[in-house]
Amino acid sequence: MNAMPLVIGAILFLVIAYRFYISFVVSKLATINDLRSMPSDRLYDGQNYVPMSKWVLFGHHFAAIAGAGPLVGPVLAAQFGYFPGFIWMLVGSVFAGAIHDFIILYASTRSDGKSLAEIARVEINKVSGFTASIAILLILVIAMAGLGLVVVNALADSSWGTFTIASTIPIAIFMGLWMFKFRKGKTIEATLMGVTLLTLAVIFGRYIPNSPFVS
Repeated sequence: MNAMPLVIGAILFLVIAYRFYISFVVSKLATINDLRSMPSDRLYDGQNYVPMSKWVLFGHHFAAIAGAGPLVGPVLAAQFGYFPGFIWMLVGSVFAGAIHDFIILYASTRSDGKSLAEIARVEINKVSGFTASIAILLILVIAMAGLGLVVVNALADSSWGTFTIASTIPIAIFMGLWMFKFRKGKTIEATLMGVTLLTLAVIFGRYIPNSPFVS
């Protein structure tokens, strides 16, 4: 099947969701005010509170919300066909992931950047805060275990894929040092170098299976 109808349909679905569903949540439920100062500006300390470019924030959020989609989606597609993975990433990102992350981020910015557990402790009581902390920990453990199991099984016999994924760690560290130490604020430069290095990792990863590194 030609993938272009799926791509066009996904784009149209996301545009409609952004125009009507997300716009309704932002304007009517959350009542976002662009003039409100952010905790990173009011509480700047150079560590926990640091103003950041919207594109860097977008990258962090994209990596977080898209984590399960690109990881689990292709595996589902390989096992059960393309459509379950397609629905998983498209519908799930709009009606589950996007709204969940948006509301949590919205609540955090209204509470001086506090975590969900801290918000529960302040707004409700200490018991609620403790319960939220335990629940969040368990959810993270289960989520990471589930994703880890899928990825490990998928990469069990692929030294090429393992090398490429492992390469993202030093690449990310280098990008951070470049933006914050060597060339402060040069997000575009760091992004271009990161994309280039990741592409090289994918290209040269093909030589790993037949190299001395693989027994």
